Amino acid sequence: MHLSARVLFVFILFSLSACADAERPLYKPQYTANRPSGSTQFIFAPHPLMTPQKLAEVYGALVDQLNQRLARDRITLKLEASSSYAAFNEKLRGRKVHFALPNPYQTVLAQDYGYKIFGKADRDEDFRGIILARRDFPLVSPLGLKGATVAFPAPTALAATMMPELFLKENGLDPRSDIIQLFTGTHDSALISACLGSAAAVCTWPRAWDMFQKEHPQEARLLAVRWRTASLPDNGLIALNSVPEHVRSKVAQAFFQLHESPEGRRIALLSGTPRYIPADNATYAPVHAFIARYNASVRPLKGLDE
Repeated sequence: MHLSARVLFVFILFSLSACADAERPLYKPQYTANRPSGSTQFIFAPHPLMTPQKLAEVYGALVDQLNQRLARDRITLKLEASSSYAAFNEKLRGRKVHFALPNPYQTVLAQDYGYKIFGKADRDEDFRGIILARRDFPLVSPLGLKGATVAFPAPTALAATMMPELFLKENGLDPRSDIIQLFTGTHDSALISACLGSAAAVCTWPRAWDMFQKEHPQEARLLAVRWRTASLPDNGLIALNSVPEHVRSKVAQAFFQLHESPEGRRIALLSGTPRYIPADNATYAPVHAFIARYNASVRPLKGLDE
């Protein structure tokens, strides 16, 4: 793509974003590093699977629904955004949030920092990696990406980075040496980099791709899904082990009953799942198995310190 075309494309994206923002109140996310207090207000932090603006819209509505259900128990959840995967990981390592919705990899590792798994999103069939390439980039097999730049959102993005990395490695392409990895920070920016021609391919997951197609249909037509990985258990719900049992039980019940009302189900679907269901460490046995394969085949993981 010529430089002038790239500049025009970026201008259009910013224009579309500005128009959308004009139609809704501006949201300024708060990023804190304080430990939770012992009050009846408990911090809930979803992992940054979308921009802070989108996260505030989607999970702000979800928290409002949960708080309506928790009001009679005098329990309040407060939404907290994270500016990056690294910032979210730091909150889990530092035990700085009471409740969280991490990806499955973070869900498993958070137990080492004093978190208990109590639930999960119920859409496992969507929790997989997808590898897209520009339609004008000829590909017959993953080996065709050798020497090319491939965009990813973040090193610890399980579905969008780690699962495609293992898929490539098991199909003869070493992601650590045979391609140029471009980590862009978000799913949208990774997809945009491929649209602009800065990357020949991009790795993401179905929910981010579906949203990108809706928001940027013309640009999305430049890309095509070439491969899909196997699936894993969906994002987990975890609670700090210092949260009183009766509080964790009430919050869990509010999550599990969310889909029972039409509005609650609508909001759950906006967050990427038809409902939330009970889960524990045994639920995530396939994730433990994946991590073992990844460690042996791709690279040794350092946990949430990465």
